[in-house]
Amino acid sequence: MTATLTYDLLLQSCHAEPDPVAHALAGAIASAARGVIQAPSPALGLDGERFKALLARYFPKLDQHICAQHCEGCRALRSDEFDDLVILLLDHRSHNGEETEWLAHAIASACMGGDHLYQDMGLPNRQALSDLLKEHFTRLFNKNVGNMKWKKFFYKQLCDQAEVKVCQAPSCQVCNDYLNCFGPEDETFPTNLAVLAGRAPQ
Repeated sequence: MTATLTYDLLLQSCHAEPDPVAHALAGAIASAARGVIQAPSPALGLDGERFKALLARYFPKLDQHICAQHCEGCRALRSDEFDDLVILLLDHRSHNGEETEWLAHAIASACMGGDHLYQDMGLPNRQALSDLLKEHFTRLFNKNVGNMKWKKFFYKQLCDQAEVKVCQAPSCQVCNDYLNCFGPEDETFPTNLAVLAGRAPQ
């Protein structure tokens, strides 16, 4: 029987006090392991070797048997929506290296969840997510001048790139959905591009 990769188990497997990236990775992996986000495994869309490298780097005390169980058979997640989110993030990354790629995969995976993005990443609040984005994806963070909710903002970026019109209002300020995009994060909203673009039922 495969042991579940829980948030607490992962953080206990860190070699030192977990940093914000470790918290985000642990939260996203745990959400995927519980089936909260739509991924075929907890591997955040990574293949087995890359996921094994992530676990070794951030959670080195994790039992090797548990690690092998979860890495075996992992395949890279292939999805246009997922790939577009990863590319969007990596196009705006502030640092090169595997850690930033892993974080981009964690954020993109968590975007497949039904709750607010920070919740599906296991973060305590939206500010923690904003701080993470400011540090690791600075140019993308700076584009969100209106402080739009992050999942909404990412999908709006994708829609703008694809020249998909998602709102008929001339500006956000006069849009009927203004509070849904910019208000307190205490409500549900569409979680995929097709819904936001009006091509699928909510």
